[in-house]
Amino acid sequence: MPQYKIAIVGAGPAGYFAAMALQNLQNTELQFSIDMIERLPTPWGLVRSGVAPDHPKIKTVSKVFEKVANEENFRLFANVELGSDVTVEQLKEMYDAVVIATGTALGKKLGIPGEELAGSMSAATFVPWYNAHPDFKDESVDLSCETAVVIGAGNVAMDVARMLALEPAELDPTDTADHAITELKDSSVRTVILSARRGPEHAAFTSPELRELPKLEHTNVVMNKSDIQAAIVRAGDAPEKDVKNNLDAMLLIADKEPTTHARTMKFQFLATPIEIKGNGKVEEVVFQKTGIDETFSLKCGLVITAIGYEAASLEGIPYQKGKVVNNDGHVSENLYVVGWAKRGPSGVIGTNKSDAADVMKLLAENLGAPKNAGDVSDVIAHDKVVTQQHWQSINDAEIAAGEPLGKPRRKAVTRSELLKLGRL
Repeated sequence: MPQYKIAIVGAGPAGYFAAMALQNLQNTELQFSIDMIERLPTPWGLVRSGVAPDHPKIKTVSKVFEKVANEENFRLFANVELGSDVTVEQLKEMYDAVVIATGTALGKKLGIPGEELAGSMSAATFVPWYNAHPDFKDESVDLSCETAVVIGAGNVAMDVARMLALEPAELDPTDTADHAITELKDSSVRTVILSARRGPEHAAFTSPELRELPKLEHTNVVMNKSDIQAAIVRAGDAPEKDVKNNLDAMLLIADKEPTTHARTMKFQFLATPIEIKGNGKVEEVVFQKTGIDETFSLKCGLVITAIGYEAASLEGIPYQKGKVVNNDGHVSENLYVVGWAKRGPSGVIGTNKSDAADVMKLLAENLGAPKNAGDVSDVIAHDKVVTQQHWQSINDAEIAAGEPLGKPRRKAVTRSELLKLGRL
């Protein structure tokens, strides 16, 4: 029976769903040996370092990942970096197929004057900072201002705005990074303005996220009813289901009795940022009303952009417009791509499941005779690799550390601490 060796680069949702699809494709005539390579000492990608800590239900998908990882044909090679520890060309020579599942980690830029001022940052920095990503633990996040502006109209923008506008004590029973909870408790931010370039009918929020907002116990959530009513008119008599659900949820927010909490999260639509002003740091954002020449400005001390992501390029892989150049997931020869690196940052975590299944089906159809040319363990020092067993030690230690604090886990933040917990 032929057994094919597959290397998956990236241990996030797309990578695990690709591995699961390969496991599901196995039969009496087709068997796979799967090696997953991850740059960080920890797997799970955005489920660990992207999902908002106050949304723990979304993180339960990690149980699926662990089921995949505990199959006999799966090996984890974490703490291994593509490029410095092993190259794409080496993987292509050793494996029957290589699957790129590295996601899109770079935040898109607004491309306006003042964007580089202190106090202007991307959600691609802020989100991993509060989620204990080792590469972002030392980021400087200045929360000494009273007003923050979040620019974007998707769930990431909403997560960022909500994290800034929450009463920070609400994060105590979550796995938010300790350093972030400390900073947020010292925060002076009391007003968070979430600003969208287009109207409510074009927002990329999902309705469950919107419907949760009125449940915030210590935060005023403000939407102008006239904005939503105008959007309903523009959407027409038969809007798409997602649009209708969003507008219905927004109308409920707009209709809600005003509250008088100390913290406010306010939505602003049809406003295009054209300049960030300040003397050495952010002090003001200038907007143009979308579609007309009228401008206005907002005084603030922090601007966080959440307008999309791009893939960081890897040597030996073709990129264009922030994603890997591919044809239905096939890049070239025995190289494939799945997830956001393939299609850009779209959909929710579950979207990657069907996407990966389609690409792995194509991969299986294209297989030739199996290779026998070694694997990644032949070129990497064994004492640096975080295996599934090592990760289990890290996972168990974090959960144990969180238990007496009423948290699902207390995350280790530095690489050295993570490796120590993994007993490396």
